[in-house]
Amino acid sequence: MNNLALRSVVFSTFLIVVCAATLLDGLRAQSAAGQPTDMDPHMSITKLRPVRPGDQARGDAIVAAAKKAAERYRDYRKAQADGYTIFMPDQQQSVYHFILEFASSDDKERFDPDQPRGLLYTKIDGPTPGFKLIGVMYMMRYGATEEELNARIPLSIVRWHAHLNLCIPQQPEQRNWLMGDPTFGLNGSITTAEACTAAGGHFKPHLAGWMAHVYPFETDPAKVWSAGMGDDHGMQRNAMPGMKM
Repeated sequence: MNNLALRSVVFSTFLIVVCAATLLDGLRAQSAAGQPTDMDPHMSITKLRPVRPGDQARGDAIVAAAKKAAERYRDYRKAQADGYTIFMPDQQQSVYHFILEFASSDDKERFDPDQPRGLLYTKIDGPTPGFKLIGVMYMMRYGATEEELNARIPLSIVRWHAHLNLCIPQQPEQRNWLMGDPTFGLNGSITTAEACTAAGGHFKPHLAGWMAHVYPFETDPAKVWSAGMGDDHGMQRNAMPGMKM
């Protein structure tokens, strides 16, 4: 091989390495920003970190606070009286989220384990319909870094998740876009703003920021901090196709 050919091979190899490093950095940046890094374009979920000193104590304190709040709101009517409202009540759902809205964005960002932003209920059908409380939900703004999420609840304890790239139909109450619609919503085929506009929908880059579920009534410690995927808490794996666990 002559010198010119050798230099060409070396330069090509150098370009491949640089491009690969650039792509890896881009993927890392996307992950930190909450972009989907798994097969499911509608979901981003944090990875578990190694447990650090103090993490377990912090997690136990949050579970205790969550259980206290859950006891207070076993009766969903008490939750409604205190300002919690059902998200999309007309949609068929496995778990109904009752969300507490605040007047100011500053209040939305405060973290109070005794006053979770969301309450998780399953629906009770029958002669006296109602709701059964199964857990609580803490939230944080979309765009928060992993370090900010970790400061709120340790990433060694919980897997925060965010719902991404949602196309909401023009008449959302007429389509079950939260669970079963093949085109719109949480497991729909539409994942871009352009495709959503073409379908006549409203595109949302994310649903409501980062979320963390706590199920304080569970006796199995592994289920207390369940991410809600593939378990009895409503976000079954088939509702999030391709999601890696």
